[in-house]
Amino acid sequence: MTTTEKIANAKKRIDELERLIKYWNDSDHDEAKIVNFAGKIENKVA
Repeated sequence: MTTTEKIANAKKRIDELERLIKYWNDSDHDEAKIVNFAGKIENKVA
């Protein structure tokens, strides 16, 4: 991955976080705020 690609990916993440912060701070949204983040769950047996 080139430096330019890394910067572009970081910018996308920053933009997404800024949108989430704006949404959470928006006083027009009084209902419960639920955000579903996709995650990988691994079951490991010791």
